[in-house]
Amino acid sequence: MNDTQLLRYSRHILLDDIGIDGQQRLLDAHALVIGAGGLGSPAALYLASGGIGHITLVDDDEVDLTNLQRQVMHTTQRIGQPKVDSGREALLAINPDIKVTALQERAAGERLRELVRAATVVLDCSDNFATRHAVNRACVQEGKPLVSGAVIRFDGQLSVFDTRSPDAPCYACLFPEDSNFEDVACSTMGVFAPLVGVVGAMQAAEAMKLVAGIGEPLAGRLLLLDGRAMEWSGVKVARNPACPVCAKRANPAHNEYKNKTSLRQN
Repeated sequence: MNDTQLLRYSRHILLDDIGIDGQQRLLDAHALVIGAGGLGSPAALYLASGGIGHITLVDDDEVDLTNLQRQVMHTTQRIGQPKVDSGREALLAINPDIKVTALQERAAGERLRELVRAATVVLDCSDNFATRHAVNRACVQEGKPLVSGAVIRFDGQLSVFDTRSPDAPCYACLFPEDSNFEDVACSTMGVFAPLVGVVGAMQAAEAMKLVAGIGEPLAGRLLLLDGRAMEWSGVKVARNPACPVCAKRANPAHNEYKNKTSLRQN
């Protein structure tokens, strides 16, 4: 780090759990953010300000007036622009030293696996089950940790799915792909704007904890937020040994997973 970076990240460096080594791990990391909307906006903004060195934004949508009630990465002046381009402009305005890759596409299949493979950590900030399951499957296949968030109306949820650990569940262990969960869209049901900020910021926090090796991630736990009462509740999530997505992961006896809170390989 140069002198400017040492000053920019000084409040991180003062934390014993991060220090210079932890901040350098953040700078060396690559975060893949799927979705540049309500959750992706605060998540990406905090990743950028906190010093994640490379952020890739993936979203095929454009900025609309109805987005601005909650999608804080975008502005009135950028209505009609691709969300990823608007997001890239916002992130570089906060931290011009990082790299931001803007991909206006709906990644799937091998393309999605390619993007996940190149990342250190993946944040699912999408708004539908099909995308969530596709991202989860790619993360399991590529051995990458996934930070998943969701918000609708006054309710939010957050968890980490890190199948590098032999005991950790994947997203499909909690929400099986063959279940008849109904997608609920903000456009029809509404969403309380500050809640996406709360959950998105916590996604960034969990991602940065994973990268820097801080504390315990939310793997195996699901946090639920009742925004009306402003109360959190948590439930433990067990791995499903028969899960068709993650059951064939490496045998625990031969698993190279060493420390589920440290991501130093990328």
